[in-house]
Amino acid sequence: MYTPKPIDTSDIILPENLTELAEQLAKNVHEVWSQTRMEQGWTYGEKRDDQQLKHPCLIPYEELPESEKLYDRNTSQQTLKLIIKLGFRIVREE
Repeated sequence: MYTPKPIDTSDIILPENLTELAEQLAKNVHEVWSQTRMEQGWTYGEKRDDQQLKHPCLIPYEELPESEKLYDRNTSQQTLKLIIKLGFRIVREE
C-alpha cells in the first residue's frame, strides 16, 4: 500500500516577496491542468461528469471559487517551500 511521505516544510515560512510568485505559480498550475484536460477531450460543464468529460473548473483561474484556488495555491506554496528547504535561493533578476 502506498503511503505518501512529502518532505516536511512546516518549518519554512514563505517570505513576503514570494507571495506574487506563489500566486503566478498557482495560476499556471491551473492553466497546465486545464490545457491537459482539454487535450484529453474535457470541456466545461456546470457539474463534473467523468462519462461526458465535463468539469466545472475548466474556466479561467480568476473565475474559480476560492476553494478551488486554495488547492492550486497550496501546490505552489509547498513547491516554493520545498525549494527553499532544499537550500536553493529564488532571486528575481531585474
